[in-house]
Amino acid sequence: MDTLRSLQTFVRAVELGSLSAVAREQGTTQPTISKTVAALEQDLGVRLLQRSTTHLAPTEQGRRFYERARRVIEEYGEAVADARGLTETPAGLLRVSAPVSIGVLRLNRLAQEFLALYPQIEIELILNDRFVDLVEEGMDAALRLGANLPPNVVARRVALSPRGLVASVEYLARHPRIETPADVAAHNYLRFAWAGDSIELHGPGGEVQRLSANGRYRINNSLGIRESFLIGAGVGLAPAWLVQDLIDSGELAWVLPQWKASAHEAYLLYPARRYLPLRTRVFVEFLSERLVRLPGFFAVADQA
Repeated sequence: MDTLRSLQTFVRAVELGSLSAVAREQGTTQPTISKTVAALEQDLGVRLLQRSTTHLAPTEQGRRFYERARRVIEEYGEAVADARGLTETPAGLLRVSAPVSIGVLRLNRLAQEFLALYPQIEIELILNDRFVDLVEEGMDAALRLGANLPPNVVARRVALSPRGLVASVEYLARHPRIETPADVAAHNYLRFAWAGDSIELHGPGGEVQRLSANGRYRINNSLGIRESFLIGAGVGLAPAWLVQDLIDSGELAWVLPQWKASAHEAYLLYPARRYLPLRTRVFVEFLSERLVRLPGFFAVADQA
């Protein structure tokens, strides 16, 4: 149990950024806390914290050790609760990763709804378009779009979002009619910077058409391309989750609605471990239920 207390003390020191703050929280003295951390460092044979008169921060080894130690403590708490048959209350810090655009456009509001339901939970929402290692970076859950998923996680496929060509109603009124996929070549095509220079569309009867994505503008952010559609800059391929609300309001319109590209798949990811914190479990269930209610998403069977 001394080892567990040492881990708890170290974790709180990292989170509070002060040995004195940990001492006040535990009702002891700062020298006692300092000795506990020093003994842990001696036992491990590595320095975990960089200390100065005004600053406390984990070393690189300390940061990595913190992520694992925090999860050991969480799993111990889950195991105790399970053994005692306790009814828990979801509580604690929940760190969530998501792509920037869907995080700003959709997940931010859902996070606020979730916090209203669970007043003892805190959320740290980290928006980043790169794939993150959930364990390495201390994430409890992540929302991802697409089937290129990281290893060593549980991935629940919870929703689909169709993709099709879209443009503003005003743009379509000012430019030549688009009646077949071939007509798209005469228009300014807006595309994501990382996308290829062609798109594949599937139409009636299983017909497939590959179109050249010719255009003068590329951007690496979904919210940017959404704004470009709105100002009438051109035609482009977009997932329904990004534009369905604007289509419903009459500002944008599907172009060739019978022709679609492969759908976006929405996954909820969380670390593959036996004792998942209750706050993570309730968050995953909340998003699974709420995500399919958002404009442009449709429910699918869980493929985890």
